Amino acid sequence: MPRSGNQPMKALAGAFIYLAPFFIIGVIARMIIRKRMEGSSLSDMQDLAGQNRRRRKVFLLGSWRDEE
Repeated sequence: MPRSGNQPMKALAGAFIYLAPFFIIGVIARMIIRKRMEGSSLSDMQDLAGQNRRRRKVFLLGSWRDEE
């Protein structure tokens, strides 16, 4: 049975249809988070926790560190 020449295009279209919604949702979520976090920084968020927040070890970019 001969193969149709547009098989790669069908695969590409299928991949686009499958992946596009995830990309769009990610972009929208990123815009919402940026808007809500405008003017905030990590130190601001830590200050909200107060002096009595517990210290903990966190995993960041492939290494463990103590949270300050």
